[in-house]
Amino acid sequence: MPKSSTPPRERIVAGAADMISRRGLSATSIREMAKHAKAPLGSTYHYFPEGKQQLASEAVRYTGEWVARGLRKELEAGPAAGLRAFLDLWRKIVVDSDFHAGCPVLAVAIEEPQDDEVPPALAAAAEVFEQWEALLAASLREHGAAAEQATQLATLIVAAVEGTVAMCRAKRSTQPLDHTAEQLQALIVAATRD
Repeated sequence: MPKSSTPPRERIVAGAADMISRRGLSATSIREMAKHAKAPLGSTYHYFPEGKQQLASEAVRYTGEWVARGLRKELEAGPAAGLRAFLDLWRKIVVDSDFHAGCPVLAVAIEEPQDDEVPPALAAAAEVFEQWEALLAASLREHGAAAEQATQLATLIVAAVEGTVAMCRAKRSTQPLDHTAEQLQALIVAATRD
């Protein structure tokens, strides 16, 4: 959660991301998100006049960009370093929350839509996953992986890490992260010249 000196809109978005990461989207009301962010409900509707889906979409994008910033920085040292940072970030989140928080992007992605239309938050989750995959694939290509292999390995990394975070929460253990890290590192080494 950002500090109270953070602008109110950003505090609400970050609070929503945190709530969604813990309880999922369906189990979290806009009132609870506002309360969690220590923001008046009225200002929540002021900043997000379209309601819960708008706020959830912003929370997913906020998380996506926050993770992407860290990935971009770490990927400068190569895909292995990027993977380590990606795994370390999620390890910190699950451990610091005592295994109560996971990834809000995944939480939104696994929710059943109310109707046949793709809700904005689900579309935002797809965009975030694509962004993370693109960053990883570009780094893999830069370090010698063939284009198709880089794309497939990037998808595998994101899928494995997201699934591993869910497993850590269920098992109340970081062991799934350790196992996943070892195998993904081996795949990166085999695919690149690093």
